Amino acid sequence: MRLELRNMSREEKLIIMHEIWEELAREDGELASPEWHRAALEETEGRLREGKERVHEWEAAKAELRRRASG
Repeated sequence: MRLELRNMSREEKLIIMHEIWEELAREDGELASPEWHRAALEETEGRLREGKERVHEWEAAKAELRRRASG
């Protein structure tokens, strides 16, 4: 199935995204995270406990990532 996204309004696209997300969320228990993901989270938590990692506010983090990507 292929959606004609170019012909859809922003509102229609958001509705479809929401419906897809809701469907995926219902299936969430059926999908196990890969081992590398657990290991990466544990590594990050360890760096945070050791003071080697900082917590950033979401908006500031997005702005920083956008700045890095554009320059």
